[in-house]
Amino acid sequence: MKKYCLALDLKNDEKLIAEYEAYHREVWPEIKKGILDSGITNMEIYRFSNRLFMIMETTDNFSFEAKALVDKANSKNEEWETLMWHYQQAIPGTKPGEKWVLMDKIFSLV
Repeated sequence: MKKYCLALDLKNDEKLIAEYEAYHREVWPEIKKGILDSGITNMEIYRFSNRLFMIMETTDNFSFEAKALVDKANSKNEEWETLMWHYQQAIPGTKPGEKWVLMDKIFSLV
């Protein structure tokens, strides 16, 4: 198993944040299927204020390149991503158009 941690910001608007959370209580089935088909075995998203933190657990052979291919083949993925970008904003310091960014692990207890 591999584990990845990523971060992203939401637009700092309580109404938009509430809508974003509502969508994530009822993620479209096609999106869940694409996540699982790409080799992600578990995904959790946490929020503090407008900052999001995602933990992904994956199979050992998971790659972001392969996930991109699965996403491209999923007809609902582009629709979902366009909708989510209405609520999201890039973290300062990211490249133009970059959304979720990998975080560097700086500590492990074990």
